[in-house]
Amino acid sequence: MRKWNFVLSLVAAMGIAGSAFAQQKFWVSATSSGEGNGSPDAPFPSLLHARDAIRAARKSGALARNVAVVVEIGPGNYRHDSTIEFTTEDSGTPEAPVTYRASQPGTVHIHGGEFLDPSLFHPLSDGAVRSRLTPAAQKAVLVCDLNPLIAGPIAPFKTSFGGAPDGPWLYENGTPMTLARWPNAGSSPSEWASFTKAVDSGLPDPNSDDPARRKLHPGSFKFDDPRPAKWNLEEGVWLLGYWTHDWRNETIRVAAYDQQQKVITLAAPHSYGIGQSTWGASARRFYAMNVLEELDAPGEWYLDRPAKQLYVYPRAKSGPGTMVLSVLQQPLIKMNGARHLKFEQLNFEYGHSAGLTIQNAEGVELSGCQIANFAHAGISLSGTGNTIRSCDLFNLGTTGISVSGGDRKTLTKAENLIVNNHIHDYALFQRTYAPAINVQGCGQIVRNNCLHDAPHIAVLYSGNEHLLEKNETYRVVMETGDAGAFYTGRDWTSQGNILRHNYIHDLGGGDAGHVNTMGIYLDDCDSGDTLDGNILVRAGRAFLIGGGRDNLILNNLVVDCPIGLHLDSRGMTWKQWNNPADPSWHLEAKAEALNYKSPPWSEKYPRLAAIMQESPREPLNNVIRRNVFINCSKEVCNFDKNVRGLLLKLEMADNLAVNTTGKAGGGALVKDVPGFENVTRPQLRAVQTGFSRKNAPRLIDKGNALIHAALPTFEPIPFHEIGLYVDEYRHELPKP
Repeated sequence: MRKWNFVLSLVAAMGIAGSAFAQQKFWVSATSSGEGNGSPDAPFPSLLHARDAIRAARKSGALARNVAVVVEIGPGNYRHDSTIEFTTEDSGTPEAPVTYRASQPGTVHIHGGEFLDPSLFHPLSDGAVRSRLTPAAQKAVLVCDLNPLIAGPIAPFKTSFGGAPDGPWLYENGTPMTLARWPNAGSSPSEWASFTKAVDSGLPDPNSDDPARRKLHPGSFKFDDPRPAKWNLEEGVWLLGYWTHDWRNETIRVAAYDQQQKVITLAAPHSYGIGQSTWGASARRFYAMNVLEELDAPGEWYLDRPAKQLYVYPRAKSGPGTMVLSVLQQPLIKMNGARHLKFEQLNFEYGHSAGLTIQNAEGVELSGCQIANFAHAGISLSGTGNTIRSCDLFNLGTTGISVSGGDRKTLTKAENLIVNNHIHDYALFQRTYAPAINVQGCGQIVRNNCLHDAPHIAVLYSGNEHLLEKNETYRVVMETGDAGAFYTGRDWTSQGNILRHNYIHDLGGGDAGHVNTMGIYLDDCDSGDTLDGNILVRAGRAFLIGGGRDNLILNNLVVDCPIGLHLDSRGMTWKQWNNPADPSWHLEAKAEALNYKSPPWSEKYPRLAAIMQESPREPLNNVIRRNVFINCSKEVCNFDKNVRGLLLKLEMADNLAVNTTGKAGGGALVKDVPGFENVTRPQLRAVQTGFSRKNAPRLIDKGNALIHAALPTFEPIPFHEIGLYVDEYRHELPKP
């Protein structure tokens, strides 16, 4: 209490408590003793002490609400064993916010990890363990006894899980290590094992005499490789696999391995069964993890959980680098109801949960921060008028940023701003439906972000009136299929969203023979979006409109995508369409829940209000205008039979299909589709080949003149404004 009395006296002595637009400062230092009072000469030792001092000063009246507060945090590591919480009482005002900032940008590390001193690691001497490793690993692997560092037992992995396994997790030199696995990550010819024959799919068999088989049960499959015979299944071996669909991974423990029959039996069921039909390759994929015998490559680790013995194969021959064990099992930062808080140029790191969860917030800003090495999401944000600006997020187990807010029923916009952020290497644990940015609610703004290197989607969105513009995304959908860089679906009411001037390029998973990767994917009758002025290069199917209506596809540039535009009629042919027995497909019920026939919905979306009287199963009112498709190697327009019968009901005009080589096969041309003109332009070849950020201006600037000659209505796309930019927080752009 004496400390807080000193703080209150300090604030009062400055004589600013009642003055308008005044500012009060506190200081924090990693080297301070617990007796610091927040002054420059005696700083607080942590954010918590500063937070509590501000609370106390506010409650006493020594620090008025119209006084801005700045907390200057000195360089160093700030370890936290529990969540740092901010609530309404920690709030500022629009004119007088509370700001926590690094005194030297990039030097403040707020984390939930245990730094392991190199002296704790010793050569492997346990003969029983050594005998299970390769000769090279026996010499390289080091062991660290965690018993002095971790009190109590370490939880075992669950039998099956879809995201992160139970913690802790190990990081070396700021990047996650790989839990001992087979095949090794990055191994040749493949880092996956595969199978084609399911012995038991695990799906319910209503005709079985065994009651256990009449319900969902663990499956089994034939696996000819004898590798599983090496593994100690009693200690626990888990398989991370795409068991049926390439958009749903799950990790399941091995229950048994029959060496004679060469059959692996899993210990838990998979909801879609094992090895069922899917859109993609017939072989199903998996890799084994948490296998001591597979601790055989630099960068791998293994934890004997009962004995709390940590085994590490360092990346460098010289020994372990900076080793950090993420032990915090809850969010590092949690805000609920906070107003006008700012966090500037801080590093939030190392937790086996989420980084920052910000709920019911208003005017909260994160600027120039780094959020890295968390097992769950980097930032989860809900509220109104909040900003995440110029932050770097990477090495995340699930989503980068999840943002929601606003009121869909009244179409009130939240206007949360996600701008100039660099998000990469995410979805490390939850491999699917864990995007770089997840957008929900009404009226979010996602602008000038760079999103890359992930197994599945970059932007997942739902809701209304979102603006997603000037973002760059590449090297996503690298491990999965039936997915898109930008994805939404199965909802008539997800209306009013604008995807404008985004640069989407070099996606994985698609080829001219079988294309199941999309640039922008409007799945399962999604309707009412505007796709305007986007650039899609080497992006599989550039656009997929899955039976939806009232979508505007305008002024987009598509280059070197095997398929340019896919439009199908699944609403007319799929039995689950609008089926009350399947809530996810009951499209009319979703609309009724939002009173779609009454204002403001009926006024904002009049075609949706009338949908049940206007052939609701047909993909009507899609507008496709002023688009340019250059060298689509397989097909410019991929339309099914029903769609071709409806072409005169669609608004299609002023589109170009361009072949730059002048030869058959150089670029597909369009046949019998109104509103498309075929153009052979050898002059474009020089400016088109190898389209990349470096040489793109040649096509956008010089090539645009050639395009404009054939399509005068094509509008310029501001390529130079797309992606990250330099500002007061981001002083240089990262290399691609």
